[in-house]
Amino acid sequence: MNESTLNIRPATPEDVPTILTFIRELAEFEREPDAVKATEADLLRDGWGTPARFTAIIAEYNDVPAGFALYFTTYSTWRGHHGIRLEDLYVTPSLRGHGIGKALLARLARIAVDQGCPRLEWDVLEWNESAIAVYNRVGANVLTEWRIMRIADEPLAALAATDVAAPNPPDTVS
Repeated sequence: MNESTLNIRPATPEDVPTILTFIRELAEFEREPDAVKATEADLLRDGWGTPARFTAIIAEYNDVPAGFALYFTTYSTWRGHHGIRLEDLYVTPSLRGHGIGKALLARLARIAVDQGCPRLEWDVLEWNESAIAVYNRVGANVLTEWRIMRIADEPLAALAATDVAAPNPPDTVS
């Protein structure tokens, strides 16, 4: 009898090409295949530089990379403690249904509990019903009263330009 094995381990710099492949596959799944601008150099800098901006774990199924979770710490002023924010969780489509996604979530929950974190939070697209079903089964709640706000690119630069405490931009004469 051939038993399948699942191993979840911390990601290393050697995993960066695999992580970037998973990120691109996730973007394709989320219907935004051209949205990924990240490079291997970006991931190396931000995951293994000083300071590290994120942490990642890799799931291996029968010694083959099967998925990953990338996360970072947040801070709750109301709770007075840091928490964990899951940025991405992805499992290769051909390996879904083997409990890999749930195992990645369980490992993140273990990390959060071990660090004393009162929260583990993430986003899910409203049309991703299969993921929502998994998240509901593990006890997660969809927070319908909160809305994600995002500002990026030109609007971000325009808002930054209105900062009265900022130095004069390089193209401005004092």
